[in-house]
Amino acid sequence: MSDGLLIQLLQKNARYKVSDLVIALAESKDSIVERLNRLEKEKIICGYHTIVNWDKTNTELVTAMIEINAIPEREYGYDRIASHIYKYEEIETMYLLSGDYDFMCIVKGRTMQEVAHFVASKLACIPGVTGTKTTFVLKPYKTDGHVLVDDEDGKNTRLVVTP
Repeated sequence: MSDGLLIQLLQKNARYKVSDLVIALAESKDSIVERLNRLEKEKIICGYHTIVNWDKTNTELVTAMIEINAIPEREYGYDRIASHIYKYEEIETMYLLSGDYDFMCIVKGRTMQEVAHFVASKLACIPGVTGTKTTFVLKPYKTDGHVLVDDEDGKNTRLVVTP
């Protein structure tokens, strides 16, 4: 049995109960539990997360996207430099890119100054890092497929496209 549908269901809603998955997939409870345990052990499922619209809370939080340039190392490529970077707890997400920058990191902090201090005192000092560019998020509109803002009129305002 392919794990694709199980993974898709959980990615859409991590709160599905095993009993819901049994019905949706027409499998036994034991089969679903075994598959979930295996997927977690193999690090295919790496966690279950809640998407939070921090703008609607009283929490002060700043999100920054940091583009990083680096010089790849012989025999290691970018992996060893990436390891130095992603081990910082401030790094929430990190990608190796093609294009103008080598890495993209997403960092959250209480203030812009806190994030700027992290970049200047930790990231920029890593051997092999040749430059950084920090961009602060002003307003989130959509995260992981979930719209975070209310439509002004409550309707879908997409333009109609006709051939």
